[in-house]
Amino acid sequence: MGKLKSSTQGIKKFISTLFSICKVLIKSLAVIARILGKAAGLLLYPLTGAALQLKKLLRFSLTFKITTTYALMFTALLFLSSLLTVLGVRIYLIYVLDMEDVYTGNIFAILSAVNTVIIFVSLAVGSRVSRRMLQPIQRMTDTVKEISVQNLDKRLDVGGSHDELKELAQTFNQMIDRIQGSYERQNRFVADASHELRTPVAVIQGYADLLDRWGKGHLDVMEESVGAIKDETDNMKQLIEKLLFLARADKNQLTLKKEPFVIDHLLEEIATQSRLLDTGHNISHRMTTGSLELFADRSYIKQALRVFVDNSIKYTPAGGTIEILGSQTKKHAIITVADTGIGIPQEDIPLVFDRFYRSDKSRNKESGGHGLGLSIAKWIIDSHNGKIKVESTAGKGTKVSVHLPYTSAAIRKGHPPI
Repeated sequence: MGKLKSSTQGIKKFISTLFSICKVLIKSLAVIARILGKAAGLLLYPLTGAALQLKKLLRFSLTFKITTTYALMFTALLFLSSLLTVLGVRIYLIYVLDMEDVYTGNIFAILSAVNTVIIFVSLAVGSRVSRRMLQPIQRMTDTVKEISVQNLDKRLDVGGSHDELKELAQTFNQMIDRIQGSYERQNRFVADASHELRTPVAVIQGYADLLDRWGKGHLDVMEESVGAIKDETDNMKQLIEKLLFLARADKNQLTLKKEPFVIDHLLEEIATQSRLLDTGHNISHRMTTGSLELFADRSYIKQALRVFVDNSIKYTPAGGTIEILGSQTKKHAIITVADTGIGIPQEDIPLVFDRFYRSDKSRNKESGGHGLGLSIAKWIIDSHNGKIKVESTAGKGTKVSVHLPYTSAAIRKGHPPI
């Protein structure tokens, strides 16, 4: 009994010692593996750059990828069909004809040779076909590389194809059209702004030189120069304010503060203020329907309408008539400014809202203006999802109609919708 206990204890000690040795060996192996890993990393670190270069070199062309993909698929189908053919022949010979299988090996070898030839032929033909299919993309790439700021007239060729590439080319051409139009408008805007600012600066400089030479001893020269400088300064201030307005509008930095307001009161306010500032014209206003309430930014709408009224005052001879009319349709409130002025030539009507545009008849110092007011008015009406309609006859007058849509927040009073 004592011997059994002692042998049992000896076995336990042996197993415990064996486990301890195994733990030490495992830890030692882990430390050695970690050291070898770091050493290998240090040794292979200089090869990282070479590996990256090799990776770049292995960036195969799209033609190669397409050809290889179809070749692999075709190879797998041929191999599977060959196996099925050989298996069918073997089953037919053994189980149907009860013959020994002496032909399947030869059949498999023949099929393998034929399949190999077919694969190489398909690779050659597929490569040519893929390259030809991708030629439009290469032409597009070459054309796009030629497009620059100095060469925005270049366009992708959309002829000869009726697939997705044609749609892509058309979309790209439309995008370049928009970019070119925006770039040309920007250049024209900068050139026109520079021209408009150059004139008052030149006038101020001229009168400053006049003051420097003669103004100290001549009171009349001083008064004339100071008055002219003040006028040109005000002119520049108005121009810069309009330019800043349009710049903020282009960057979507202007916000509309819409609220319900009565159009009747707004038209009466504009007409009253215009009569106070100008007594040489017959300015009136009226509503063809009942009182009308609109949901919009009142200050901006007033600013736009003031532009139309001011233009009518400028280009209507003394004693002429200017009428501000309010009406409504089923979906729109309509505000019309009509005058009996000099009118606008038909060829100029589509251009009157372009920045700095002024028709030949209006290019005079007395009328003033910079050709920006109508651009600002158009932005305001467009921001309210409205539209402007201009009707004019040279020598007879102009009628500008502003159509503003109703919204769910607008409250209409008076007559029901027409």
